[in-house]
Amino acid sequence: MTFAPLRDIVIVGGGTAGWMAAALFSHILGPGGHRIHLVESEEIGTVGVGEATIPPIAIFNRALGLDENDFLRQTQGTIKLAIEFVDWLRPGHRYLHSFGAFSRSLGLGHFQDFWLRAHRLGMTDDWEPYILNSVAARRGRFIQPDPRRQSPLEPLAHAFHIDAGLYARYLRRFAEQRGVRRTEGKIVRTVLRAHDGFVDAVEMADGTRIAGDLFIDCSGFRGLLIEQALNTGFEDWTHWLPCDRAWAVPSAHDGSAAALTPYTRSTARPAGWQWRIPLQHRTGNGYVYSSRHVSDDEAAATLMANLDGEALAEPRQLRFTAGRRRRFWNRNVVAVGLASGFMEPLESTSIHLVQSAISRLITLLPNHSLANGGVDPAVADEFNRASAIEYERIRDFIILHYAATERADSPFWRACRDRPVPEELARRMRVFRALGRVARDHDELFSEVSWLHVFLGQGVWPRDHHPLADQLSEEDLHCFLDDIKAAVAREVDAMPTHADFIAHHCKADSLTRTA
Repeated sequence: MTFAPLRDIVIVGGGTAGWMAAALFSHILGPGGHRIHLVESEEIGTVGVGEATIPPIAIFNRALGLDENDFLRQTQGTIKLAIEFVDWLRPGHRYLHSFGAFSRSLGLGHFQDFWLRAHRLGMTDDWEPYILNSVAARRGRFIQPDPRRQSPLEPLAHAFHIDAGLYARYLRRFAEQRGVRRTEGKIVRTVLRAHDGFVDAVEMADGTRIAGDLFIDCSGFRGLLIEQALNTGFEDWTHWLPCDRAWAVPSAHDGSAAALTPYTRSTARPAGWQWRIPLQHRTGNGYVYSSRHVSDDEAAATLMANLDGEALAEPRQLRFTAGRRRRFWNRNVVAVGLASGFMEPLESTSIHLVQSAISRLITLLPNHSLANGGVDPAVADEFNRASAIEYERIRDFIILHYAATERADSPFWRACRDRPVPEELARRMRVFRALGRVARDHDELFSEVSWLHVFLGQGVWPRDHHPLADQLSEEDLHCFLDDIKAAVAREVDAMPTHADFIAHHCKADSLTRTA
């Protein structure tokens, strides 16, 4: 068996996905002989709704060597400690899905074991005062983790709210400084090799042909290569996730502490949910909804009637189908971002799925291809296997928010409550109700802490507390919880406000309002 070097990587599409791929490839592969070429057209807009992130993005930024404060300054970003869910369990109810630790364990017992026992004894009815991220989020405070600080508590875990368009521009500068070549223009034809159907080149409107060994499809929903050229197929998840449209609009804010909440907000609406994402220069808003349960005009009116400030543009509509490609890596094309699939941004996973895909690709990237230009099928099969599992576990986590609801006030919510769930999610719900334990795979995205927040927040409660919690007397249990609550309060008291943190460390030089 003979091999040929795999050297020319062509990225089709820019935006967040394309430039994240270009930045990481150019940085990690370095001057090793790889040529990275990105093709995009400024005439083709990007979706740009992925403004809320989750903590793993910090790993990506550190891998590139980015300074966090500069990153926030350049993207006009703010800090995110949690996601608040309003009216999801029932109207008037709210809870936080906070990042970081679910407070402090004791011996072999988990904090939730002791808290659940205390709840049954009537000592407490709210777990948020014992969780550092939750208290800091509610009080609008933040401090960057510092290993030199002495504390009995784990430091805040944080992510970011960012302007996705500015992030793409930031990464473009980074990538081009490291040799990434960019071609502006529209692709009018994908040239396939006659003998095996692999992509040989893409052809531009001016006749230019751009050839490559490996193509990364970041062309968005249309899937220019993975679907339009290779007919890979799509696995539709609408029967589990019925929302299929969204309106998005930016609004003004005054830069006050009240406006710069260090958390994303998701508010349930009659036919879906509304997001609120505070940036330094504006607030991002959107209404994700099911077109079978509300008209487009009604949905737009609901969104515009529930803004914190003046709308800065006309609302923009997005149409989508929840699901994923049947294969993420097909022949010599790898789909990344919206070209690979879509799940509504309820848990801010859009940018993370880009990050994990390109990280996985770098891990599995062969140094050589087969002499006929192909890649060992085992490599693509492993990429597809891991990607499919990741998508399915995230899908199940999102479905949990809809399935575990008491709402019956609209046809949409009644349908969500009564709809069957995937068997793996049903199993996890059964285990949690029985034991108060999260049955999950160790390498999946959402941690035990995330599942705990959403299980409890959505009213999925264990039938009893774990016997490990009985090791404390009622008096000692009361003292244990009081000590944690006091330690959390002291820690948050010492933090600056989120607004002050931004003003002193990462305020953008000019607050340009972008749509």
